[in-house]
Amino acid sequence: ASKAAGKLTTGLTGLAVNSTPHISLTALYDRTLKLLARMPADAKYRQSTEAIVKERLAAVNSEPDISRLEKRINCGQIEEVVQQAERELQLARNFLAWKPWEPLIGQAPPNQWKWPL
Repeated sequence: ASKAAGKLTTGLTGLAVNSTPHISLTALYDRTLKLLARMPADAKYRQSTEAIVKERLAAVNSEPDISRLEKRINCGQIEEVVQQAERELQLARNFLAWKPWEPLIGQAPPNQWKWPL
């Protein structure tokens, strides 16, 4: 539901109604996919995030009705989904800078990955 469809508020403080969520999501998902393509194909973050983003982009492209799209994605109101997409794009940028797929520069301390200690 957009402003045009009568949605005046999200009911969430600080989160305004997005009147063009399909356009917003398409742009965000396209940019995220371009960043992911610059990561190694075997990087787990790339594989997981690509699968989710491609699935959501397909939903955006095939479902014009906002309320049905919200139900299909199942992650809150469409404005929340846009916010999630913005944050994922920023995280993908960070991952490109961090390069977590590269080997450690030194030996990890003993029990580094053991939990609980």
